[in-house]
Amino acid sequence: MKSFNNKIAVVTGGGTGMGRELVLQLAKEGCSVAMCDVIEENMEETFGLVSKESPDVLVTKHICDVSNEDEVIKFKNEVLAEHNTETINLLFNNAGIGGGASFVTGSREEWEKCFSICWYGVYYCSRAFIPHIVSSEEGHVINTSSVNGFWASLGGNPHTSYSAAKFAVKGFSESLIDDFRLNAPHVGVSVVMPGHIGTSIAINTGKILGGERSEEEWEMVKQNMIKLGAPVHNQSIDQIKQMIQERTDSFAETAPTSSSEAAKVILDGVKENKWRILIGDDAKALDEMVRRDPEGAYNINFEGEKREEIE
Repeated sequence: MKSFNNKIAVVTGGGTGMGRELVLQLAKEGCSVAMCDVIEENMEETFGLVSKESPDVLVTKHICDVSNEDEVIKFKNEVLAEHNTETINLLFNNAGIGGGASFVTGSREEWEKCFSICWYGVYYCSRAFIPHIVSSEEGHVINTSSVNGFWASLGGNPHTSYSAAKFAVKGFSESLIDDFRLNAPHVGVSVVMPGHIGTSIAINTGKILGGERSEEEWEMVKQNMIKLGAPVHNQSIDQIKQMIQERTDSFAETAPTSSSEAAKVILDGVKENKWRILIGDDAKALDEMVRRDPEGAYNINFEGEKREEIE
């Protein structure tokens, strides 16, 4: 797909981060966009920005929890009606949250919510929109995985739900290559694997999952940090909470790649029909590291240094 002009795109998780930038950049290129998000105020901000920057382009906004298939079907029907179409050209399965860290000690409810949004959101939206993409003259499906889709670690911290979902997204996307080649050769697929990108995923995860950890859970967080070598032995639970909140708040600011830069890499990759889109030097370095030494991949930390054994 060499141009997005006069195309119709669906973007999930359009309220912030890469989703917002995809909406803005697609509209600037003359592409009509239907975006959804589960946090209405975030989506309203995106809608205000795109309406100002691209006032002549049709952009619609829809509340949708992509982990709920009934809501996804309702979203699809709204898109077809408001865009007066039966065909869609581009589907960006971008919505995602974190959470569900430990399978051993974590909350089952949180684990399944993270997995449902990050995997079933991709599956449900693909199921809903694929017939309308296949019936178009030219189409492309873009699924956002993560570096955690080929390396299920993050500096030694468990990310079991998120990583499992992102591995599923990667495998699903790769399996579509031959499926489309045989059954819909005019449709392309790309799997996006970002490293650390300047998004609000950490903040949005808290809003979506809600709730507050118990004192026992916070003590477990502290003990896990100690096991991983963090010098927090003498810090109180309140100090641990403050430290984690500061990390959450600074996640976007400290990222080596901005959401705007990431969205441009994605859109350029779609135009070049790349099936695999790595974003950021950190993603490229981790990919190389895992491929070079898959057996030893979990004996090193995020910086590529050998990790000390946990006693």
